Amino acid sequence: MFKTIKNALKTPEVRKKLLLTLLLIVVFRLGCYIVVPGVNSQELASQLNNATGTLAGLVNTISGGAFSRLSIFAMSISPYITASIIIQLLAMIIPSLERLTKEGGEEGRKKINFYTKILTLVLAAVEAIGIYISYSKSYSGIIINPGMKTAVLFVLSLIAGTSILMWLGDQITNKGIGNGISMLIFVGIISGLPSAALTIFNLAFRPFTTTNLLIALAVIIGAILLVAGVVFVQEAERKIPVQYAKKVVGRKMYGGQNTHIPMKLVMAGVMPVIFASSFMTFPAMLIQIFSPASIGGKGFLAGLYQFSIATSTSQGVGIGFAIANAVVYLLLIMGFTYFYTYATFNPAEVANSIKKNGGFIPGIRAGKPTSDYIGSVLSKLTLFGAFFLSVIAILPMLMRFTSLDLAFGGTSILIVVGVALETVQQLESQLLVRHYKGFLE
Repeated sequence: MFKTIKNALKTPEVRKKLLLTLLLIVVFRLGCYIVVPGVNSQELASQLNNATGTLAGLVNTISGGAFSRLSIFAMSISPYITASIIIQLLAMIIPSLERLTKEGGEEGRKKINFYTKILTLVLAAVEAIGIYISYSKSYSGIIINPGMKTAVLFVLSLIAGTSILMWLGDQITNKGIGNGISMLIFVGIISGLPSAALTIFNLAFRPFTTTNLLIALAVIIGAILLVAGVVFVQEAERKIPVQYAKKVVGRKMYGGQNTHIPMKLVMAGVMPVIFASSFMTFPAMLIQIFSPASIGGKGFLAGLYQFSIATSTSQGVGIGFAIANAVVYLLLIMGFTYFYTYATFNPAEVANSIKKNGGFIPGIRAGKPTSDYIGSVLSKLTLFGAFFLSVIAILPMLMRFTSLDLAFGGTSILIVVGVALETVQQLESQLLVRHYKGFLE
């Protein structure tokens, strides 16, 4: 990885892309400190520090602390992610969207991107209105001079912040090193590393005891092993061998090649965890907006709220709610993993493509037997991948109920490792293109 970065810095064109990406990241981090007009920053910090069991900081990790400050980037890029997910799901059931996705080419991709951005603005408006209602009802003194004018300014500022993030993501994707949206999420997450390092330092040396030092070292070693495990599983793949028969066309012979179908252990990536997390926290968001008075009391809504927020926080949540939440969370992750994997990889289409090109899997007949075989392999890989994602997402959540409440997020680890691997691969591909280009010239 370090060799790839070193070679990238030596290549003028790639170096310019890296510097542009760095500049846009600095703009993103500066925007995280620009508070929305009409917000009392001191009162906000005071009340949120004393608040327990609320949703005030659920997206704070991804937004790089922007949500807790109510900055213009408080909603982060989450409306865009939600819009992308909705468009992907709609493309599976609406024929016209499916044709744009599969057969539209570059023009179809532009239209899909346009629809996604329009839906992003709609979702951002709804979320911004919900945030304003939540803070104006749940906290006193945070909103200065609450009223229609303040509400409009508040909502427009948050929508503008999300629009700026979309533009930054597009610039990083088109003119930078790529993966613009993922890069913004990555930067938002790793911006919390200094705070995590300080927490571990305080754990080991304040007060300093042999026990505290050993616990801190165990946490560090555990984090390293966890990251190494994520890298290993995300890079691992099952290769299904495919042979192509020889064809004679005129005086030339084609085919006769041996290749393979690469099938990753976790094809769905981090998307099932994001789906499940959004699904679990959605009831709490509705209760926070429309019935904040029921949160601290008793009854069905209070119980549903505690059950819902157990995915993201241990504050004010009983161990019973956490265990029940973990079980439902695990089932949702496994279900979404199967759904997303089979939605993006169709064994029947792969088998038909192999048959049309004169290929076959050794020992397996072409046609339906090949489809059944690929489906069987995919089912086993998906089971392992779903279980792996569930463990990574749930174990850090349950750790919050021990004395080691370090708030390590499984989703955050998966995103950071995934984006880092993709970025290095993109740098390598760009360096390879430059190498061949120079050779041909």
